[in-house]
Amino acid sequence: MTDPVTSSDVLLNMRGVHKRFGSTHALRGVDLDIRAGEILALIGENGAGKSTLMKVLSGAHAPDEGRMTLAGEPYAPRGPLEARNRGVGMIYQELSIAPDLTVMENVLLGVEPGRGPFVNWRQMHDRARAVLTEVGHASLDPARRAGTLSVAELQLVEIARSLSLGARVLVFDEPTSSLTRRDIDNLFTLLRKLRAQGLGIVYISHFLEEVRAVTDRFIVLRDGASVGAGITKDVSDADIIRMMVGRQVDDLYPRTPHTPGPTVLRVDRLAGRSKPVGASLDLRRGEVLGVAGLVGAGRTELLRTIFGLDPVKRGTVTVASHVGAASPARRWRQGVGMVSEDRKAEGLALGLSIADNITLSKQSRFVLPSRQNRECEPWVKKMSIKCRSPRQVVGDLSGGNQQKVALARLLRHGVDVLLLDEPTRGVDIGAKAQIYQLIDQLAVAGRAILMVSSYLPELLGICDRIAVMSRGELGVARPVGEWNQHDLMAEAIRQTSGEVSL
Repeated sequence: MTDPVTSSDVLLNMRGVHKRFGSTHALRGVDLDIRAGEILALIGENGAGKSTLMKVLSGAHAPDEGRMTLAGEPYAPRGPLEARNRGVGMIYQELSIAPDLTVMENVLLGVEPGRGPFVNWRQMHDRARAVLTEVGHASLDPARRAGTLSVAELQLVEIARSLSLGARVLVFDEPTSSLTRRDIDNLFTLLRKLRAQGLGIVYISHFLEEVRAVTDRFIVLRDGASVGAGITKDVSDADIIRMMVGRQVDDLYPRTPHTPGPTVLRVDRLAGRSKPVGASLDLRRGEVLGVAGLVGAGRTELLRTIFGLDPVKRGTVTVASHVGAASPARRWRQGVGMVSEDRKAEGLALGLSIADNITLSKQSRFVLPSRQNRECEPWVKKMSIKCRSPRQVVGDLSGGNQQKVALARLLRHGVDVLLLDEPTRGVDIGAKAQIYQLIDQLAVAGRAILMVSSYLPELLGICDRIAVMSRGELGVARPVGEWNQHDLMAEAIRQTSGEVSL
């Protein structure tokens, strides 16, 4: 990475920004500077105030106190449209693309060339082509329908749209959450190119290795206040984590010795509707078995087929003494629970309360709310779920707290086998540390955990054995000490020699 720009010219300045929502003081006098030609990491746990601060920057929220300047001029946007017109572009985790429109219509949405109601389609095509070339994707057809693009291509369209509007400040909110490793590398190359062109970039991510790879400076928010800042290369991960959580985290990955017991889950040559095409494994009590692999390799389908969400085409699944396919309801009764990678769509009932979600899989026909609350309060405390009460709607919680609710449901149900699909996706460092500690404690207590993750450091950090899935086939599980990140990636792409991009 090139050295950060040393110019004292500040592109964006935010001073003493406060924002309240009723009794909640979301921002407490936050200061933030962005210089032209630098990438600034905005770091903090979920609920620290990052999203609120960026909504103030983007014009979605007006600050209660504080002042902002952009390129030396007062900046107080009355809405997102005015912020975009002033040169502030937002690239959110959930992309705002119109799938039925073409690439060029999305890129130039609201600023279509032409006169009156008539659009100059040739000029639109040429302008879109020019800005797509600027972001290094000249091969993308401007006339192609956006709904046919990959997530990485949609992200490029979003970036191109901001640049077409003359963006000087770009904010990227968890931009790599749905990208492959190659797409992430391409995105980082583009970010460095935009930095060299003089843009100011804010980069929000829970992945500290990404922060190290692509940012120049960092600022840490905790409880709505700025608690630390500095040059990225000059601080350790432990220092950043300490700023984030307000305490020292000595070991992100606990390594309590596990004593594997008898096999509780056996999968033999399992094939699903499309994937997996061949998977065999033995999962024992008291161990954490990880499944690595590229996006689309069939890892999620493996868990769904085991749990009964997807049909079994051939092969067998044995849970204790139960052999054969089963519905999810039967798997629950057999002591198997699953946490989905998509907690918003199928892992949680976002419109229901915390108590409803925790008791959803095991409750009597008629439940008094007061009794339900009493049953759930110990789990809220045990899982350190930050909430007003067990009656709070789950959809109002941060991602980390939502994930804790999903895990609490499995533990209250008393499952022996936990199928965890990307259990820390979209979860901040503090919540990750708590989830890792919980998984470790469950293994010590004799539970069996089968865990899918795209984040190789966590697989290497908390698993006892790891198997790699490639093109729907699951390899042999080997002790974690026999793996490193390079070997896991090489196995995932069936490449055993040469350089592998990680």
